Amino acid sequence: MDLYRIMVVDDEEEIRMGIIKKIDWETNGFVIVGDAENGQDALEKAEKLQPDVIMTDIKMPFMDGLELGKRLAESMPSTKIIVFSGCDDFEYAHEAIKINVIEYVLKPINSVELIEVLKRLKKQLDREYDEKRNLQTLYKHYVESLPVIREQFLVGAIEGRISENQWNEQAEKLDIEFKENYLCVALIHADGTVTSDEENIISIQKESALVSISIKKIVDENMEKYCKFISFPYSDMVVVIGNFEKKQDILSFIKGINEVCKIYERIMGLTISAGVGYVYDNPMEIRFSYRSAQNALDYSFILGTGKAIYIDDVEPDNSIQLQFDEQEERSMLNAIKISSEEEITETIDKLFRKIEDLLLPFNKYRIYLMEIMTSLLKLVQAYNLDIDEIFGKDFNCYSYLETFDSMHDVKAWFIKKSIKVSSFIKKERINSSMLLVEKAKQYVKDNYSDYDVSVEKLCAQLHVSPTYFSTIFKRETEMNFVNFLTTVRLEQAVKLLNTTDDKTYMIADKVGYPEANYFSYVFKRKFGVSPSKYRKN
Repeated sequence: MDLYRIMVVDDEEEIRMGIIKKIDWETNGFVIVGDAENGQDALEKAEKLQPDVIMTDIKMPFMDGLELGKRLAESMPSTKIIVFSGCDDFEYAHEAIKINVIEYVLKPINSVELIEVLKRLKKQLDREYDEKRNLQTLYKHYVESLPVIREQFLVGAIEGRISENQWNEQAEKLDIEFKENYLCVALIHADGTVTSDEENIISIQKESALVSISIKKIVDENMEKYCKFISFPYSDMVVVIGNFEKKQDILSFIKGINEVCKIYERIMGLTISAGVGYVYDNPMEIRFSYRSAQNALDYSFILGTGKAIYIDDVEPDNSIQLQFDEQEERSMLNAIKISSEEEITETIDKLFRKIEDLLLPFNKYRIYLMEIMTSLLKLVQAYNLDIDEIFGKDFNCYSYLETFDSMHDVKAWFIKKSIKVSSFIKKERINSSMLLVEKAKQYVKDNYSDYDVSVEKLCAQLHVSPTYFSTIFKRETEMNFVNFLTTVRLEQAVKLLNTTDDKTYMIADKVGYPEANYFSYVFKRKFGVSPSKYRKN
């Protein structure tokens, strides 16, 4: 077991060093990772050191222990806090409880008593960490969450957000097995036509979630004799994915769904309708069956409610399905935005491999290629790139495809343009990162005198999230925002010390430190001397 990380905070160096030296920390399961002489200093160091425990005095200059505890409760809620104080004051103890302080120790600190506190704390930390790491506990939690995870996975599949690799890796683990050859999606939806006035039935009808649950219950009780299936609620509908050996078994699936509609109306006094999609032989094509089931369900307005409508009866599938779906579009755009030239080439090649295998006349591919072209143009527009510079002057995407002699040439052109768009985006991203940092630096230079300047306040001005900004700023400047702000403030302080006769407290206020003592502390930490001595020298 690794040693737990601990930090000691006290404004009196003698007490701080005494605590650090008089305890055999490692024997008791801890290691000192740092110390600080006030709450402000501790807060800055804690962000970097990430201690498991902070031991802090209550009464300190600049920021006391209770304020430090409040800030830590917001930014590092898992960090344990031990407070020690020379005052047995009920108010202090009451405030300490409110910020989740786990131990309240009175000064003078007795090493025997402190060791007992550490032993109790280690047991608590061991218990919490073991619980988080315990495989049996994790497995139990996983099993309990499995139905929800499985449902989310299947929703992702019908919406086209699950890749083939994800399916192969996760479907079996989630106990989703389509062992038979063919798949088909049915969507069941309550129409709202009430055929019963029984009080308990009316109550269920008022709650859409209960309607979906009651439909699923009827499905699960009756569909087993027709085929293998998986059902789950989705939005205000119930999705049923049927799995059968022969394509003609779709008739049995439709019969089962139809029977569910009749049974539900008879028992629940509410009509439900179902749309049954096209049949496919690949789990990756579930999304196509789902979309066609949606289309089939729309026909209930024409053909009437209370029954199953099969899409092939109303829209015969005479053409080969050739669709540029959401998952393929997302994969292509992500590759262009963040991947290497090799990965972009591989992604585009995969898109074209699908259509090349079909061996259709060129005009059959036109819509598919236009969808890819449109997606690429939207990306160019989203990043506000120069279309003429990328595609050439007077580019007409509708007529341009006519100029190619072969699918090979089209693919080569798409790869070339995608790589070009990618290079422009990456250049734009670097420029925008640098611009963001320059804006931040300028903001600090304009507002360093405001003692309330913070990352959150700056990010509200720049319209970016603090997390993203902090990552970019540190990458571009090799220092965090607080360090940069402190550097600017101290540079201005030095300038004022050199060029004015202002008192130290006046300079402190001008550079964003309302407390002159804290300004002197920060100044001395940076330059090794106090502001007054610096001026004399």
